[in-house]
Amino acid sequence: MGLDLYSDVADLTAAIVDIESVSGAEKALADAVEDALRALPHLTVLREGNNVVARTELGHGERVVLAGHLDTVPLNGNLPSRVEGDRLYGCGTSDMKSGVAVALKLAAALPAPTRDITYVFYECEEIEAERNGLTRLSATRPELLRGDFAVLMEPTGGLIEGGCQGTLRAEVTARGERAHSARPWMGSNAIHTAGGILDVLRAYEPSRPVVDGLEYREAMNAVFVRGGVAGNVVPDECVVTVNYRFAPDKSLAEAEEVTRALFTGFDVRIIDGAAAARPGLTHPAAEAFVAATGARVRAKLGWTDVARFSELGVPAVNFGPGEPTLAHTKDEYVELPLITDCETRMRAWLTA
Repeated sequence: MGLDLYSDVADLTAAIVDIESVSGAEKALADAVEDALRALPHLTVLREGNNVVARTELGHGERVVLAGHLDTVPLNGNLPSRVEGDRLYGCGTSDMKSGVAVALKLAAALPAPTRDITYVFYECEEIEAERNGLTRLSATRPELLRGDFAVLMEPTGGLIEGGCQGTLRAEVTARGERAHSARPWMGSNAIHTAGGILDVLRAYEPSRPVVDGLEYREAMNAVFVRGGVAGNVVPDECVVTVNYRFAPDKSLAEAEEVTRALFTGFDVRIIDGAAAARPGLTHPAAEAFVAATGARVRAKLGWTDVARFSELGVPAVNFGPGEPTLAHTKDEYVELPLITDCETRMRAWLTA
């Protein structure tokens, strides 16, 4: 199925949504995106796996990157797409095929933008990090992602969301001593002791730091509890998995230190983590983006691939027409006027 990049951006969104692209099975959509971009003589197009990169080579003094993932979560009876009033329903409409449609539309409509543009369409964002196409490109072809500024077309409801929170998971373990449940005084119940871990979480007061003018709100939550040996045994171990969402005023190492200090007296093992990204809104290219789009700016509460650009030294923001609270839901939809508005604002920036 071909994509008409000169069609209305809402129709283009529907066409992209109707090409099924669950994580790991993006080939059909990547093929359609590649074919459509190769038909544009003003772009240099590269394909690596199911990642498609297209670049203008106009010799401008500034290069910006527009990026969006092609994959979706598994279907839930929500394809093909359908229109009801001003809403387009279907898997991936908000997260983030409407953003991909805007980027593709701009790629066709702007053969001579006022700054060079790199368009990046990548695979496997919704699953484990090692399969993420942007992660692989940043490791194997980092030069393709470099620029003065990047916009990740993640759903933001038409607002600019600066930077992103970092995230880590830690296993906090309470220890005890096994005993027969009829004689619990001969042991020590680790599950009871784990109540102290939960007490710490209940008393936790989230930090609300201001970073580059944006207020972030941190969060720390228990997300799993594991313990117990048998129905007649006092358990000697209980493990609470804690997820810490930290603001970009902290490095990943500092966030680990905060976590260990908070649970003093318990064994703490960091399972995994990803660094936060500062908003970077003081960079001239970012300031120009905010001024040209006229969109309201807020902090990104959550982790996104802007952190990968930050690791490469490229300031980045999230900006897309989808509604983030609808992502991954059965009744996911995007407001059609927001898609058009996003295209208009992006076009104003890229032609200013």
